[in-house]
Amino acid sequence: MIKSNGFFVTGTDTEVGKTLVSGALILKLREQGMNAIGFKPVVAGTYQDARGKTLNEDVETLRTASNLDSNALSLCPYVLDQPAAPHLVAAHQGVKLEMDVMAKAFRHIQNQADCVVVEGAGGLLIPLNEVEDLGAFAKEIHLPIILVVGMKLGCINHALLTYEAIKARNLTIAGWVANTLSTEMSLLQENVQTLKTRIAAPFLGLVPVLPKALQKANNSPYSLEALTFAAQHIQLPKN
Repeated sequence: MIKSNGFFVTGTDTEVGKTLVSGALILKLREQGMNAIGFKPVVAGTYQDARGKTLNEDVETLRTASNLDSNALSLCPYVLDQPAAPHLVAAHQGVKLEMDVMAKAFRHIQNQADCVVVEGAGGLLIPLNEVEDLGAFAKEIHLPIILVVGMKLGCINHALLTYEAIKARNLTIAGWVANTLSTEMSLLQENVQTLKTRIAAPFLGLVPVLPKALQKANNSPYSLEALTFAAQHIQLPKN
């Protein structure tokens, strides 16, 4: 049984599979009988569904995994329209991203759940405002980190830099997941093995390319079937 009351999922970059892995982790926690709920401190990029409702695909994926309907809990305090760096979009919209607001929203979700899976936005050091970044938010909420590595050319350097940043901030890393993305890279297993020897944290699994029928369209969340597929290829940290 997982002892932690949640995880903070970060990635080596944007579009590396944080949402897919976060949803899969929520499913695995719920399989253990835990009321696991997803949370995201900020999102950038929205779309309108068939009813004209403004949504974000990451938040809706977390909602699906958490088994929450659309009128249930708010899973993100800052929903920005433009898909770009959150601090830049916020400034353009005249909004200031505040750590206190994010932390309060997180605590509210935490009070409703046994376990919270927090998905970051972009990488660990993406700025939130003039002085704070997502690494500071991870430190604020005291959850162990799960690092998602998007397996593509350059991922070794990106992964090890992120790992060094996690250690430099005295954050706990619970493990890491390799995500294959839409096309399997050359020498995939060799790249995974290289990272295994250099990241002193449990390897939690390799998510293969999603079957074509499970790949998501633009401006839509992952399906429950896609999250279930990913969940079959990863494991939860043991502690």
